[in-house]
Amino acid sequence: MVAAAICAALVERGERVRAFKPVVTGLEEPVAQWPRDHELLAAAAGGAQAPEEVAPYSFNPPVSPHWAAELAGERIEPARLIEAARGEGVLIAEGVGGLLVPITPGYLIRDLAIDLGLPLVIAARTGLGTINHTLLTVEAARAAGLSVAGVVMTPWPAAPEPIETSNRATVERLAGVPVSGLAPTDPDSLAEAGSHLPLDEWLGP
Repeated sequence: MVAAAICAALVERGERVRAFKPVVTGLEEPVAQWPRDHELLAAAAGGAQAPEEVAPYSFNPPVSPHWAAELAGERIEPARLIEAARGEGVLIAEGVGGLLVPITPGYLIRDLAIDLGLPLVIAARTGLGTINHTLLTVEAARAAGLSVAGVVMTPWPAAPEPIETSNRATVERLAGVPVSGLAPTDPDSLAEAGSHLPLDEWLGP
């Protein structure tokens, strides 16, 4: 939702956007309110890309990409991912499950982020456990030389509980990175929700 909100907000203000998600798994799971990730990103980015262009690889089981590919008798090629990410417009790339998730047994989401050379925006929960998970992700990113532009806690309520307010302030202080909140949204209000994020700060000049 964070990546889709960013895409939709940029499109709303006239930017040309290229959405990218290296691998989608879990196609066998039923679809409810939200479309599948690559379908949602394709729509949020303005519809110029087909879902299969957003995600070069897709698999049925809801498991890690490297295992999903193994179960399907396929091999994910990092070079193909890097090539698929190229194109015109502002590239908004969504990860798969977390920074240290393996795309192949020897190639992590973090390695792809390094190869693409993009700053990171980390999506985080608001409640219990988010401090540890978020700080570990920031640490793992910085250890590899990646730039962390910000953290987004979602869904950020209109009236946050004390634990949510404390978690946000604690992550911001300990990680030394701005923490934003993405309000609860739906597929029709992504652009509005995304417009409240510090997009210009993340994208730079």
